[in-house]
Amino acid sequence: MPLIRKAFKRLHYPVDIIAQCVRGDLAYALSLRNLEEMLVERGITVDHSTLSRWVHRLIPLRVKRYRRSKPAVGRRWRRDETDIKIKGQWRGSVALTEKI
Repeated sequence: MPLIRKAFKRLHYPVDIIAQCVRGDLAYALSLRNLEEMLVERGITVDHSTLSRWVHRLIPLRVKRYRRSKPAVGRRWRRDETDIKIKGQWRGSVALTEKI
């Protein structure tokens, strides 16, 4: 939590507005100018350059937090190859890889 508090420390807008803007950029792939227009319709005046600074400041924190919570991949893997018959002729092989 100290990283998140530190990231929001000198921002002059409420945290919920900032989080909503960053989420809009990530989840809906909106341009920052479109996001700015949507906020103006809701009565919130924020420039697109401010939105850009928020996104560049907060996305690395979200990525870092996601990587910590991502499940670990197993250590054992199995690889199998099989030949394929297409129109009566044997053609190459297909490799299958799976986690055990």
